[in-house]
Amino acid sequence: MTALEPGSFLAELTPAERTDLESRGGVRAFDRGEVLFHEGEDGAWVAVLLTGRVKAFSTREQGGEAVLGVRGPGALLGEVAAIDELPRSASVKTLEPARALAVATEDFRAYLSSNPRVSFIIMKMLCQRWREADRGRVEFGMFDATGRVAQRLVELAERFGVPYTGVNGASVQITLNLTQEELAGWVGASREAVSKALRTLRRHGWIETGRRSVIVHDIQALRRHAR
Repeated sequence: MTALEPGSFLAELTPAERTDLESRGGVRAFDRGEVLFHEGEDGAWVAVLLTGRVKAFSTREQGGEAVLGVRGPGALLGEVAAIDELPRSASVKTLEPARALAVATEDFRAYLSSNPRVSFIIMKMLCQRWREADRGRVEFGMFDATGRVAQRLVELAERFGVPYTGVNGASVQITLNLTQEELAGWVGASREAVSKALRTLRRHGWIETGRRSVIVHDIQALRRHAR
């Protein structure tokens, strides 16, 4: 079974809470690039990611995507629209093949009524996302594109990195394949600015890039640059 991300919604449930939730939905499979939710649509169902990774994003008026976050196995998706009964505030698309537990909104609300502790888990999760959004606004004002790219690479290495041994010794390979356009949408910069930032980080020897591949050779240097 795919390991759940530490601290994710599903990882926080007790075995009984998880069994109850699974009994109320069904598992659906999604190909890479498939949209689970569209921004602005009604929240008819929620998803709990079992395998794979997805991005949450909003479409800019001038075109392009503003990436709001990347979620991994165990993440709860679409819960805000299910709770406040308003249209979805963001779209969600798979970054790789994925499987998710799909639960109808009414069944999810009934689940929360039967399992009140889970509501506190969701409150804690939403507070964490609000804090992340606040940090993102601070980062945008304090750091240039290179600093913001360094911050995101640190996050990706910590969440989705695996040990990699190469000519530079022990390094970390980021297993999540983001395009430069997706990375640009995440850091709030143009693709050209992100490309320039990656060249700068490569020139320092802190990272190595290939086709949709990043190896971090010096994560401490990236952290220092992002402060």
